[in-house]
Amino acid sequence: MKTSQFQAFMRIIGQLPFKDFFMRKDLIQCGVGALLVSLFLCGVCENTFAQTAPHHLDSLHSTRLSINKTAMLTLGAWAVGNMALNGALMLQSSQNLASGNEAAKVPFYFQQMNVFWNVINLGLAAGGYWGSLSEPARAVSLVDALEKQASIERILLFNAGLDCAYLAAAAWMLERSKTDPERQGLWQGYGQSLLLQGAFLLVFDVAVFAIQHTATEPLVRKVLESVQLAPVSVGAASGTNQGVQTGFQFGVRVKIE
Repeated sequence: MKTSQFQAFMRIIGQLPFKDFFMRKDLIQCGVGALLVSLFLCGVCENTFAQTAPHHLDSLHSTRLSINKTAMLTLGAWAVGNMALNGALMLQSSQNLASGNEAAKVPFYFQQMNVFWNVINLGLAAGGYWGSLSEPARAVSLVDALEKQASIERILLFNAGLDCAYLAAAAWMLERSKTDPERQGLWQGYGQSLLLQGAFLLVFDVAVFAIQHTATEPLVRKVLESVQLAPVSVGAASGTNQGVQTGFQFGVRVKIE
């Protein structure tokens, strides 16, 4: 801060009702008084100066979207393939439902659960792909890009936890089939299907997380290394009835590389 600007700042402080607090030498010498006034009058987050680092920030944004689109296409292909194959096989295995042999009913229930499960998978894949398409081509802001990257990684880890729960439920169904002879075919067929679908989703979510994290971690590091906290401008203007107005801005400056 230049000498003239500092003197103007001190004259402004002298007119404030809480001037005694800021006139303490120890606060002035530490610069705390100036910082508190700037926070009080303007707010650090309200008036920020930002420059974008197009290369790293946009690369982070586009990499996340590209990986997510590919992942959703993969999940959608798995869902469509499962629905088509198991739907066709159900037409044949449905003839075994009339028999009293529970073991003969297992294929039908296995295929039925596969169809049901992948209807949900297809909906999730379509929603995720559409969400990626609806995002802007370039990063909106530094905070937005970092938050969305962290969010997708949290979602994938949460989903991996759910997948483990699916596998546990499949194990319970298979065990249940041993103690419920009247519905042995249903429990065994559903359990086998859930075991297959849960295992696929666990591999899928862990793989997508690993790809997302590995591909974007260097970009995140470069973006964070380019961030600087710097004072932007200091100004003062005279008013009529409102007294003296002042404005200080502190913001995040991102170096252009």
